[in-house]
Amino acid sequence: MKQQHRQRGITLIGLIFWGAIIAFIVVIGAQAVPTATEYFAIQKAVNQAAKAGPTVADIRAAFAKEADVDYITSVTAQDLNITKVNDKVVVSFAYNKEIHIAGPVYLLIKYAGQSH
Repeated sequence: MKQQHRQRGITLIGLIFWGAIIAFIVVIGAQAVPTATEYFAIQKAVNQAAKAGPTVADIRAAFAKEADVDYITSVTAQDLNITKVNDKVVVSFAYNKEIHIAGPVYLLIKYAGQSH
């Protein structure tokens, strides 16, 4: 007697479907990764600016220099919130990034952080 083996695999329609989903994720990821990279550059610049000096003007100037070097465009020195907590300078920031997907559809990413 001959045994029947059940065939396994993916159909052409399944391959196209999963290929489209993977391509969509790659395209969105390719647009989102630079925003995350910029966030980490902003975080680094804020941490260094918080150590720059005791005055608000010193901190803003230090951040502006770091922003020029790292090509930071999402946050300016004027966007920083500078406060003092327990005799320690805390610099915080928050901003939004929109990634256009298609037509009227956007992906909104909200970033926020503060110095350590």
